[in-house]
Amino acid sequence: MSQPLTSHAATPGTTASPVVVIYGGTSAEREVSLKSGAAILAALGRSGVDAVGYDPADQGLVGLERLAPAAVFIALHGRGGEDGSLQGALELLGIPYTGSGVLASALGMDKARTKQVWQAFDLPTPESIMLSGASDWQAVAGRLGLPLIVKPVHEGSTLGISIVQSVAELEAAYHEAARFDARVMAERFVQGEEYTVSILGDRALPAVRVEVPGGFYDYEAKYLSNTTQYHLPCGLDEADEAELAELCRKAFAAIGGAGWGRVDVMRDARGHFWLIEVNTVPGMTDHSLVPQAAAHTGMDFDRLVLEILATAGHVGHDAEA
Repeated sequence: MSQPLTSHAATPGTTASPVVVIYGGTSAEREVSLKSGAAILAALGRSGVDAVGYDPADQGLVGLERLAPAAVFIALHGRGGEDGSLQGALELLGIPYTGSGVLASALGMDKARTKQVWQAFDLPTPESIMLSGASDWQAVAGRLGLPLIVKPVHEGSTLGISIVQSVAELEAAYHEAARFDARVMAERFVQGEEYTVSILGDRALPAVRVEVPGGFYDYEAKYLSNTTQYHLPCGLDEADEAELAELCRKAFAAIGGAGWGRVDVMRDARGHFWLIEVNTVPGMTDHSLVPQAAAHTGMDFDRLVLEILATAGHVGHDAEA
């Protein structure tokens, strides 16, 4: 792993190569990405790193090439930034970047295929079914039980997700999810406590237990509400937290994840953990969970950003995984 890139001055007649923070974009998570990118840029500035922001919604990757970055800090959430396409372009350009490589990013963005990989590794994840407009709603409910979850396969920030309480609600939930993605899935609902575990390098940071007064950790609860509670320490005993950390490390490694990420987990009434999804470019806003977990270990936001930047020491992430 390379050391964090530091500020450098250009010599006469040359142009310094900055770290470029890519954020914004055109996905449904644009607003969150803008907040993450702004926070990262501010942290790099405070650390003396020569960094500039870049929004590909303006010029695609043409303007990025002109900047000739020393490395790219990816803060682009959702499709176009978290799904392997940006990672592939940066591989072709030979530009080092933070986080997971092409394959792991593509898998992590695809909830259905992530679950298939986890199942192949015998890792616990709730049963799911792919949906279409012609699905037999009664059969779906009969197989997964009620309530159940309906979600877009390729979306983040809980956009388009519904908790379905009855068969009568299923079709409407499908169409709501389909507004965000052509592929929609239904998943068995796990009633219980919600945890998230951040991965930094080869270690799991302390688990965060998320508690929402309304019971559903949706977009508003994640980014807008001041009533969402984040419990650190999470309340698990030492053995259970160690079990959760190991499960999340395995889940992240199974998709080929690298650098940093976050794994979301539910724990049912019997104490069993169930993997829900993985995020390869987690949020870095003032409500985000990775900075909270890092802070609990004594790592402030600026140091966390430098630690993540240190993962941008090479290209060919998937080959190394």
